Amino acid sequence: MIVGLGLSAALVAGAALPAQAAGPPESGPVAPQGLDREGLEATLNAVRDAGMYGLYSSVRNGRQAWDGAAGVADVETGRPVRPGMRHRVGSITKTFTAVAILQQAGKGRLDLDAPVARHLPRLLPADLGRRVTVRMLLNHTSGIGDYVLGAFPSLAQGSAASLDEGRFRSIAPAELVRLGLQAQPTGEPGERWSYSNTNYVIAGLLLEAVTGEPAQRYITREVIHRAGLRETSFPRTPVIPGPHSKAYESLYGLIDPPRDYSVYDMSWAYTAGAVVSTTGDLDRFYRALLEGRLLPKAQLAQMQTTVPVTDGQGNVLVNYGLGVYAQDLPCGRFWGHDGGVFGMGTFSLSSQDGRRQISLGINLMKYQRLDAQGIPQQHPIDQALGDHMLRALCGPGAALARGTALVPFPTQQVLVKR
Repeated sequence: MIVGLGLSAALVAGAALPAQAAGPPESGPVAPQGLDREGLEATLNAVRDAGMYGLYSSVRNGRQAWDGAAGVADVETGRPVRPGMRHRVGSITKTFTAVAILQQAGKGRLDLDAPVARHLPRLLPADLGRRVTVRMLLNHTSGIGDYVLGAFPSLAQGSAASLDEGRFRSIAPAELVRLGLQAQPTGEPGERWSYSNTNYVIAGLLLEAVTGEPAQRYITREVIHRAGLRETSFPRTPVIPGPHSKAYESLYGLIDPPRDYSVYDMSWAYTAGAVVSTTGDLDRFYRALLEGRLLPKAQLAQMQTTVPVTDGQGNVLVNYGLGVYAQDLPCGRFWGHDGGVFGMGTFSLSSQDGRRQISLGINLMKYQRLDAQGIPQQHPIDQALGDHMLRALCGPGAALARGTALVPFPTQQVLVKR
């Protein structure tokens, strides 16, 4: 059984496409057009009609903007979703954390290629702490395993019991690291890319060691506030602040009907995934980042220095940098991240100049079903999400090939045996 945890189950609009399906055609990239408002509304509604409970989307093209929503925020009452609802953005938090670390690098307070042990001498086993660098944490090449199954052990037995038991549990970052170190390593330090939330918990502790203050406080002041975000925060309670949807988790049919996990102690995600935001704020955040308002030019270039993410056949799915990835679409290259927690998934992509953007949130997670090998199978929602995002970024002239729109994106999968 493959269970996507801490991240959304699949990335849409080509991020999970084989490179030959997602990349620009040989004749050159398709020029993006102006906002197709009718098309955006129609494709957003198509996601709802394909089975998504509720979703909201914020699209920008230069000074043009469109915000839409479709479906319900509460399946029992029929309360509709609205643009601007607060949303748990999961691993998009990693971009915020990486920006904070790179700010410190720009000030000369840490070296990206220095060992973690220089600042956290007792956190990792001695040999590992000397071999794993700050850069390896941020681009997921450390080889350190993921803590998520250790934090929610029932998932390995095909049970959601630990999800329910952990709703109001507070878990310390050092404990998350311990669980990650107990997990199977994914390789030698620097050997290859392998996604692990543990990397970004360590990055948060590293930020605290360098700045002398709580990581969430520093990120709030120096990243969230500097970007001009007003609806973005690390919540202090299990409740999402402000107007929000419920968060429905299906766990690939294991939870039937899907249950609401919108009230949850997010200490288990820390600086790897605990941020709450809105789709509009996410567009503003990535625009500020790509326009150079959060990092010096040299550090932004480091952030966009990537390693390949490949599938089992060697196809390059995306290129992962330091807390962001690059996704090639028919109309060019886009930067961003995706994320998910129990019941909520988020996607955010922006063109290199920050002019063409989409951020999108969904309130039903792991709606796909698994095949005999435990691999999630494509659902009509996946194709519909891809169509909407491609319409937003590339205009009505671009389309995804039917039947090739989506394969599970490897950052969002934790493999466990039945």
